[in-house]
Amino acid sequence: MPTLVLESLQSLKDYVGREIATTGWLPVTQERILQFAEATGDRQWIHVDPERARRESPYGAAIAHGFLTLSLMSHFMREAIQLPSSVRQTINYGLNRVRFINPVHVGKRIRARAKLLSVEEVQPNVVQYINEITVEIEGETKPAMVAESVTRSYLDAPQG
Repeated sequence: MPTLVLESLQSLKDYVGREIATTGWLPVTQERILQFAEATGDRQWIHVDPERARRESPYGAAIAHGFLTLSLMSHFMREAIQLPSSVRQTINYGLNRVRFINPVHVGKRIRARAKLLSVEEVQPNVVQYINEITVEIEGETKPAMVAESVTRSYLDAPQG
């Protein structure tokens, strides 16, 4: 169940400057990393060859792609917030900044914290909001990633 359930998109403004959600933990498996490597063509050994990574990597183990961590934002945000039924479509509009701070080792679990930075109506029936997404690694003090995610929600046109 989403952490934040909104009755209207306008009510999102009440949360600006606040943390709106902390998701559940998600395991980062070697299988997930291999699937991501196959989908993207990024088969660097530090991700896909656990034995070599154990021997030669500065991290002592295989790690997840930074872009895999970034791509999981969609999963985490679906878990974090439920938009009202008046929203007919939501799109990822882009990112303002992304930093990969700490590698995610295979077998670790990650979760996201979302802080709402801004909300604005950019066109009639189009609301843009920016969240700061911090992906944490279970048992570690430094996060894996911090990103500013820009999302646009398109509302049903008013009936009239």
